[in-house]
Amino acid sequence: MKKYCLAVDLVDDPALITEYERLHKPENVRPEIRQSIFDAGVTSMEIYRTGNRMFMIMETDDSFSFDRKAAMDSSNPKVQEWEQFVWKFQQPLPWAKEGEKWVLMDQIFQI
Repeated sequence: MKKYCLAVDLVDDPALITEYERLHKPENVRPEIRQSIFDAGVTSMEIYRTGNRMFMIMETDDSFSFDRKAAMDSSNPKVQEWEQFVWKFQQPLPWAKEGEKWVLMDQIFQI
């Protein structure tokens, strides 16, 4: 198992943040999006928010790689549709590379 932590910002608009959270409640998650996450080798995913900053923790199996997930996502029309839809809620971190959404975080402490 591997663990990855990533961050992205939401547009700082209370109504959009409320809607984004509603879309991510278990009963509202699109089954094809959930399945694409599992198919890529993600075994667990959690998202937390403070203000307009989000933090994701992903646990993955040995088959997971970011390149493989990107390739799978780019060939899945439902995932592409979802990503375009949620981008209206999200905004890149100031230091994100061009086209980068979720930014991989570096671990700096562990006990």
